[in-house]
Amino acid sequence: MTQVYFHCSNSREVRIDRSGEAVSDLAEARDRAVGIVRSLIMQRDQEDWRDWTVHVSDSDDEIFVLPFAFVLGKPH
Repeated sequence: MTQVYFHCSNSREVRIDRSGEAVSDLAEARDRAVGIVRSLIMQRDQEDWRDWTVHVSDSDDEIFVLPFAFVLGKPH
């Protein structure tokens, strides 16, 4: 198990994940990142999430990034 952190940002704001979560592999980290995106976009606020990104990192390095647009898809 590895402790990873899911920081979210856009060009104006950064939301730091201070607690993180233990994951067993990259697939689990990816699934958790997708879940975070889905939970944020389901909130009833006026935020435009298309330019946001989840930065997945361990205590030393960034592991991967997941743009919210990857989960949202293209606007119609």
